[in-house]
Amino acid sequence: MPGRAGARTVTAMPEPAEIRRVVAVQLAARPGEVERNLAHIADVVGRAAHEHHPDMLFLPEVSCAPNLAHALMAGCVRPVDGGPLAAYVALAREAREYGCLIGGGALTIRGRDARNTYYLCEPDGTVHLHDKDQPSMWENVTYAAGRDAGICEVAGGAIGVPNGFEWIRTRTAARLRGRVKLVGGGMCFPSFPTWRLTRPYFWDREHGSMLDLARETPGRMARVVGAPAVHASHVGDVVMQTPFAPRIPWPTILLGETQITDERGAIVERLAYEDGEGYVAADVAWRDPVPLDPVPDRFWMTTLPLSVQAIWHAENTRGRALYRWRYRRGEHPFQRDPAYGRDLPDEVRV
Repeated sequence: MPGRAGARTVTAMPEPAEIRRVVAVQLAARPGEVERNLAHIADVVGRAAHEHHPDMLFLPEVSCAPNLAHALMAGCVRPVDGGPLAAYVALAREAREYGCLIGGGALTIRGRDARNTYYLCEPDGTVHLHDKDQPSMWENVTYAAGRDAGICEVAGGAIGVPNGFEWIRTRTAARLRGRVKLVGGGMCFPSFPTWRLTRPYFWDREHGSMLDLARETPGRMARVVGAPAVHASHVGDVVMQTPFAPRIPWPTILLGETQITDERGAIVERLAYEDGEGYVAADVAWRDPVPLDPVPDRFWMTTLPLSVQAIWHAENTRGRALYRWRYRRGEHPFQRDPAYGRDLPDEVRV
C-alpha cells in the first residue's frame, strides 16, 4: 500500500555494542626467573589495574618466563594446579583483588606431560585453561602439544585465546571465526641473531620481515575472526642458545608489538620494541562477531620468510625427537616433580 506523500521509511538501527575496557601488558621478564617474574607481574598488574580499571587484562604467552631457545626453559615448568607462587594461584588472586578478568601464561605440568598453558582468570574464581596446540621450533624440546580449541566461555560471551604462534596459523582463525566476542592472548616473538658475520642477511634484510609480521598479526586475526584483538607480548634484549649449536650465543630482541585492535583490524593502541615494558588500555566493542576476511587457504595466516620456515621444520623435527627421547629416559625435570601426573580440567573454580 503506498504511503502518504512526504512519509519517510525508517530503518531500524542496530543495537549499540556493549563496551569492555581492556589492557594489554608488554612485559620485560627475565629469562628463567619464574618466581621473580611472578612478583614483578603482580606489581605491573596492580599499577595497570589502578590506573585503568579494566574489565579484562592480558599478559604475554608464558608470562613468567620468556619462551626462548635455551636449556633453562626445562626448569621453568611448574605444577598446573598451583602452589603459593604458581601462575595459576597468583593470577586468580589478582583477578579477585582487582575485579577484572586476567589472562596470563606459564609452562605447566598437565598430567604426564608439560604444556604451554594460558590461564583466563575471572573475578568470581573461575579459571579457564588453554594449552597451545603445537610447540613452535625449539619449544618442542620442553613441552607437548595441547588439544583444546582455545575458546573460553566467560561471563557474557566467549573469548578466543591464541597462544604464541597460534596467532599466525589459519587453523586458529578457523576455530575462532564467528564464535568469540574477543581475541585475547599472548606472544613471545624473538628475532634473528645480531651476529656481525650474518648481519647483512639476517638483520638488515630478514629482521624487517619479522617486524612486519609482528605488526600485522593482531589486525589480521581480528578481521578473519570478526572480533577485537588484544595481543600482549614480551619485549627486550635477550641471549638465546643457537639451535643445533647451543654453545654459540644467539643475541637478539623480543619484538614487542603489543596491540589492541578493533574488529576491523585497525590498531587502537600499540607498544613497539622501542617503547619497552608498559601497558596500554582501550575500550572495545563486545558483541557478536562479524568476520570480514576469509580464512586463508594455507597453513600460515601470511607468507613467512624462507629462513623462518627452514628453522621451523628443522627445529620441530629435532625438538620432538629430543622431547620423546628424554621422556622415555625420565630426564625431564617435570617428571621428577611431586605434581607429575596431576592435572586440572579446562575450567575450574579456585
